[in-house]
Amino acid sequence: MRACHSTKSGEHLTGPSLAHIWDQKAGIAKGFLRYSEPLQKSRVTWNEKTLDQWLAGPERFIPGNSMTFPGIQNASARQDVIAYLKAVSEQKAPSASGQSGGMMMGRSERTNLKKAELDAQVTSLTHCRDTYTLKTGKGSTHKIWEFNLRLKTDSSEYGPSPGKPVITGSGMMGDRASVVFTSPSEISTFIKETCN
Repeated sequence: MRACHSTKSGEHLTGPSLAHIWDQKAGIAKGFLRYSEPLQKSRVTWNEKTLDQWLAGPERFIPGNSMTFPGIQNASARQDVIAYLKAVSEQKAPSASGQSGGMMMGRSERTNLKKAELDAQVTSLTHCRDTYTLKTGKGSTHKIWEFNLRLKTDSSEYGPSPGKPVITGSGMMGDRASVVFTSPSEISTFIKETCN
């Protein structure tokens, strides 16, 4: 869950920011667009009782929601998370290890893609049949099977600068990668077909 939620106000990751959830209705965090319909229609207000039920088993508490989390079975651990979330909402929680996220529901520091090393800055990306050929600011060339290259966007303050996509590795074998753009509109204009 550490990579799913932030406790920084307005910073949404896979899930919504948890900065101000105490005594708030579920499914209303400003700027978060990915709530499931069951959660939005639940009429749940987050407090000690509802958070305990949610943390024990989100699918049991609100069937059909999109939270892919099995729950915390230990009641004491749930109470610790609930106390932390209340303190976050009251702006009384300490930061986790000096980072901007938080304890169990926080996040580790995100990489600022605007400051990516030269070998991560993509200068060209071409496609021919089933292969992408990627060149970096340091002059490296990578050939990647099209099925193993993911094209992503990050419009947040941590995302790359417009027109300057960044490659990030993924996968256990080192044969997969993601190229992160600022917006979807950049993808089709940046990639060039090289087959004749």
